[in-house]
Amino acid sequence: MFLEQTELKSALYEYQLSEITESDPDIVAMAISAAVEEMKSYLSPNNQVRWNDGRTRYDIVGIFAATGTERNPLILELCKSMAVYYICRLSNVDIIEEKLQKRYDRAIDWLEKVSGTGKSAGAPALNPELPVLIIDPESDQALSFRFGSREKFNHE
Repeated sequence: MFLEQTELKSALYEYQLSEITESDPDIVAMAISAAVEEMKSYLSPNNQVRWNDGRTRYDIVGIFAATGTERNPLILELCKSMAVYYICRLSNVDIIEEKLQKRYDRAIDWLEKVSGTGKSAGAPALNPELPVLIIDPESDQALSFRFGSREKFNHE
């Protein structure tokens, strides 16, 4: 797993985590999974035509399969902030809700800047040092755009 429950201690105190989740590790696991999936959705290209404009396509499997010091530290910290946000929706025991919301919003803003979506649509995207997919230059995916015309229409 990309992020373990024990690593959340840099974003949330252990006693707070156990009180909010009532020491249920499944709640923490679901929050971590949700945070990782949300990050993947921002970093993965989708089927929209604009993703064929030549922007970087990140190796999502490689990014989230990394462990230990091989993980990107910024991705790890943003993922922690998002997971803590999902956990703290249950309760706000001894936690300032505004602070968590700001951390979560910061994570989403950064992901939007990297993916070129949301408020950052149309602006130049950030280019973090993440593994990039290598695309075969002969494949259709390597084309930055497609052109042509429809077949000629006859009224016969």
